[in-house]
Amino acid sequence: MPAISATSMNAVHVGSESCKDCHTAAYSAWQGSQHARAMQHATAETVLGNFDRATFSYAGIESTFFQRDGKYLVNTDGADGKLADFEIAYTFGIAPLQQYLVSFPDGRLQALSIAWDSRPLDQGGQRWFHLYPDEQVNYADELHWTRRSQNWNFMCADCHSTNVEKNYEAKTDTFNTTWDEISVGCEACHGPGSAHIDWAQNKPADPGKGLTVDLSERAGAAWTQNPDSGKPVRSRPREKDVELQVCAQCHSRRSQVFEGYHAGLPFQDFYRPALLTPDLYYADGQQLGEVYKWGSFIQSRMYHAGVTCGDCHEPHTQTLRAQGNLVCGGCHSATRYDGMAHHHHPGEGAGTRCVDCHMPPTNYMVVDPRHDHSMRVPRPDLSIALGTPNACNSCHEQRDASWAAETLAEWYGHEPQGFQRYAEVFAAAEIAAPGAARDLAWFAKDRSQPAIARATALEALARFPSQATVEAARTGLADSDALVRRASVGTLGVLSAEQRLPLLAPLLDDPVRSVRMEAAWVLADAMQQASPTQHAAFKIAAAEYEAAQRYNADRPEARAALGSFHARLGRAVEAEAQLRSALALDPAFIPAYVNLADLIRMQGREADAQRVLREGLLVAPESAPLHHALGLSLIRQGESSVALPELQRATKIDPADPRFAYVYGVALNSSGDVDGAIQVIEAALTLHSNDRDLLSALVFFQRDAGNIPAALSAAEKLATIAPEDQGIQRLLLELRATRQQ
Repeated sequence: MPAISATSMNAVHVGSESCKDCHTAAYSAWQGSQHARAMQHATAETVLGNFDRATFSYAGIESTFFQRDGKYLVNTDGADGKLADFEIAYTFGIAPLQQYLVSFPDGRLQALSIAWDSRPLDQGGQRWFHLYPDEQVNYADELHWTRRSQNWNFMCADCHSTNVEKNYEAKTDTFNTTWDEISVGCEACHGPGSAHIDWAQNKPADPGKGLTVDLSERAGAAWTQNPDSGKPVRSRPREKDVELQVCAQCHSRRSQVFEGYHAGLPFQDFYRPALLTPDLYYADGQQLGEVYKWGSFIQSRMYHAGVTCGDCHEPHTQTLRAQGNLVCGGCHSATRYDGMAHHHHPGEGAGTRCVDCHMPPTNYMVVDPRHDHSMRVPRPDLSIALGTPNACNSCHEQRDASWAAETLAEWYGHEPQGFQRYAEVFAAAEIAAPGAARDLAWFAKDRSQPAIARATALEALARFPSQATVEAARTGLADSDALVRRASVGTLGVLSAEQRLPLLAPLLDDPVRSVRMEAAWVLADAMQQASPTQHAAFKIAAAEYEAAQRYNADRPEARAALGSFHARLGRAVEAEAQLRSALALDPAFIPAYVNLADLIRMQGREADAQRVLREGLLVAPESAPLHHALGLSLIRQGESSVALPELQRATKIDPADPRFAYVYGVALNSSGDVDGAIQVIEAALTLHSNDRDLLSALVFFQRDAGNIPAALSAAEKLATIAPEDQGIQRLLLELRATRQQ
């Protein structure tokens, strides 16, 4: 592989126009792509929507799209809920929908939530539609187009333009965001090109040709079919993931922690990818939320066999390298897979296309179908057991999953299992089922499993502290994959400071910045016993963590995170300032109220802490965390009579959080209302039947009430959930002995 020279790493952006003379074909192909038109100035050539006094009604507001003096405008509700005219500054995307950006004096660009369906009329397009059709989003809602969730500078810019600099000024809450190219240009994927142009013009001795990245994963590699199995085999192993990292900068669900990424730099130095969490993925790893392909693809058998993005996609046109099943036929035997003997569907319609069964689409942004890149076999058996979707029933909606499972077994002589086999492990963990922790720990250490799935298992293990959890996470610290190391660091946060320090201090020097930052967070309150060498490493990693939060200071969660980090460091004054600044930025950001109150409480200022919580409740009267925190504060001040209603309110507002019911039950029991406490805990257990804290509370409440059989029953269930807990085993023996007396 050619070396990347120091000169090329110092290259600067020169724009796509600089590429066209030498790379005519690639440049021409790119010009017709969605990348080239990801963002454009609003002109007669770029605007696709109907601005001929077209109207659209939503949530009681009628918006009108029109033109005036050659400009495109919309009359719609602004941040105050009042109708006003707003000029469209930019178009955003082209197919299957186009959004529109409005520029504000403080440097913000905001994306309208009313978008244009650019599909043909016979496909249901050529219309205005709202991106949240099932909700009634008004000006006070966080999803309103004027709010932070629709802010281009933070949410969109990094992927739709090239070499973006956000330039947020925290003191004034303003932006001066810039880019080198308004759309996704050549250098977004190939890196800044000045050194390459210098090489082309002067031919210096540079085997890397002045490029910042060597996209050669596919060079010299070919796919053939094994004559015995018929399965594809790569002529040589894929030795690097550079191409995938370049694509992942935009085609992944991730948060940005630093700007300045360009092709050739480590992806996870600048981005923190999401794991297979229940809000984003089904238990089996199928896409649920908008995950943008990368997290799905690295779960796939194809990725692990050596497939790259460029094997299927032509990067300049963004089209497939072949049409229909031919794109799969580039690796897979058509005679084996592209026929009735394999897919069992007649003709050329639904079910005959490889993607129908192995890459089923999900619609995002209402009209945008995106194929699941985990490339899996349909598993209707998992639909029966766990409720996950399957490709068969997404078409055959009138039939049930049992029919689909039986049909597959009849066709193939067995129930297909596929490559991804962790659905049961993650589903059990989500409900804290008996044996869940044991299975997570086993799975996390199984290196034959996809790294993103092992990292997810490690992150889930943090809910099940045990020796097995610690051992699994310790093993993960040495993993070759940064996702696994990062998750392992977070999971070991359950240990005491004395235990954490020797285990995690080496990760402060990890080669990947996102791992170093995680180590800095977890060790922030554990550095008192650190050596000078460890202190020096922590200082650097902590500076990176703080810089990441300051870079994202346009978001209240980043300011709150920085405040919490300062609190862990014992810097209370700075912590309070950051938490208050988060609330100044967004008075409805509940976590900042809770964390600020807790910080103030730890300084012995309980009355001030209550004042903060009550201020929060004025803004968000239905916030369960605020009622819960206020109830705890009142109990600490001995005001149980007024504390109990607050704790009860939290439980009623959010029954999905078992912690609220547990604390309320304990408070009732402490006040002498044992029967009420038992009722609260038993009611919560109907929703959270395997929650350890709830079961433990029920054991002790029933025991102290003299109801030994009920206490024993709860203890027996608790023992099945946490068989490794010796304290529970002793309690079980004690209750059995009491019953026999």
